[in-house]
Amino acid sequence: MRSDILKTGVEHAPHRALLYAGGLSDKNIKKPFIGIASSFTDLVPGHAGMRDLERQIEKGIHSGGGQAFIFGVPAVCDGIAMGHSGMRYSLPSRDLIADCVETAASAHQLDGLVLLTNCDKITPGMLIAALRLNIPSIIVTAGPSLEGHCKGETLTFIRGSSEAVGRYRAGNISLEKLTEMEHYACPTFGSCQGLYTANTLACLTEVMGMSLPGCATASAVSSKKRRIAFDSGYIICELIKNNVLPRDIVTLDAIKNAIIVDLALGGSTNSILHLLAIAQSADIPLSLENFEELSKKIPQIIKLDPSSTLTMTDLDNAGGISGVFKTLYGNTPEMKNTKNIIGMTVSEIAESAWVNNDVIKTLDNPITSDPGLAILHGNIAPDGAVVKISGVDKDVFEFTGTAKVFNHEEDAMKAIVDDVIQAGDVVVIRYEGPKGGPGMREMLAPTSLLVGKGLGKSCALITDGRFSGGTRGLCIGHIAPEASIGGTIGLIQDGDKIQIDINKRTINLLVDDDELNKRRETFVPYQNEVPKGYLAKYQRSVSQANKGAIAQ
Repeated sequence: MRSDILKTGVEHAPHRALLYAGGLSDKNIKKPFIGIASSFTDLVPGHAGMRDLERQIEKGIHSGGGQAFIFGVPAVCDGIAMGHSGMRYSLPSRDLIADCVETAASAHQLDGLVLLTNCDKITPGMLIAALRLNIPSIIVTAGPSLEGHCKGETLTFIRGSSEAVGRYRAGNISLEKLTEMEHYACPTFGSCQGLYTANTLACLTEVMGMSLPGCATASAVSSKKRRIAFDSGYIICELIKNNVLPRDIVTLDAIKNAIIVDLALGGSTNSILHLLAIAQSADIPLSLENFEELSKKIPQIIKLDPSSTLTMTDLDNAGGISGVFKTLYGNTPEMKNTKNIIGMTVSEIAESAWVNNDVIKTLDNPITSDPGLAILHGNIAPDGAVVKISGVDKDVFEFTGTAKVFNHEEDAMKAIVDDVIQAGDVVVIRYEGPKGGPGMREMLAPTSLLVGKGLGKSCALITDGRFSGGTRGLCIGHIAPEASIGGTIGLIQDGDKIQIDINKRTINLLVDDDELNKRRETFVPYQNEVPKGYLAKYQRSVSQANKGAIAQ
């Protein structure tokens, strides 16, 4: 065992003395040392129920013959960090989490890991760490919240709070109604109820084989989730015994399967950033071209909140990811028969699965022949941009509008609130990229406000920042290169015409090359306040969005 370096031989008496000080017995010190990397915190509602899951995992580990050690990693709630400077820390926290797990596991020579996670950046951060370390590991995602209910209306976080603000600003609901909705939008702990980033990444983790079947969609408050936590603790002991490693599971084929399911689900645009980073941590060649190639072949067969009224509860009841496998595998030649952490193949899971085709549509009766996500290119985004097609009305797949340019999310928010933004406008929010922000903030607040004010089908929003998985409307993010390093988005001026064509996968500034060259000659990037501390380190090392926004 890896941990033998701490606990065998006369020369390691000091190590053993410290381990005994922690309460280990002579019997337990001989067992595999298994870390439970827990992102529990009362600050994040998606993680507030993890104390119980920690206990279940610990019971499983001890039942399986291991010795459990719990250690903590940070977690950021994007919903709470949204719309202010705190959001600059959200994406950078992914790399920080990976570093924390790597540090704890390596410093103490752990034999294996159970990674307890849930929300947006924590799950990819845990996966990156597991693949870097390449020691036996299993992921437990803590699960989604239940839907809220208010006087006969079913609520989710986005519809019951963010978009409700827009409805209030538009005069469609009273302040009393808004207050009532915010109290009932999130009735339990757990990740937000729709197919936002947290639940998208939970689904893709299960697809890639790093969590047990059913884990992604099982509610945070269900007994099913507690059983999965126990089983994961028990199984990690077998993975250590058989030396099953993350890089045996997360292969190029497994990641391509994740892309296929992501496209079929219409998941969060953030998944593209994270899959690129996950692949790099395992030395797997992956680029935006892989997404673009598959997006031409995979229709969308599921549509969940915020793009419909269905939630993760409905997906779980319809068969979950196993039901998705049953629908796609064998009917989609691009999908490969990879195996998961317990050795089950996609074909075996699909064969034994049950599926409700009212929720998970068949391939011959899809939601749409378009994929859920797409990559756009053009003179605004020569290195690519991302759109969540599943959240865009088909009437605006081809859209030409007038630019209104803002160097901060806050300035754009004020313009929307003050009715400066009108139908036919393209809201341009720049200097919010990985380096320019720094931190590539999410733009859920302005997109939700546009939808709530009735402008979701008549305006577009483009940014070198990114979007929440809860975003809907004609929203183009991840524009690369970003404004702060001289990207064309930095050259856009108020009144310019911008053309978006989702069908052709293009986004272009309708300004001739001579004029753009003149603007480049005098271009001086806008400078946000110079960051300090962790953000300064992140800004110096982070890559562009099309490379996964990885801090190296």
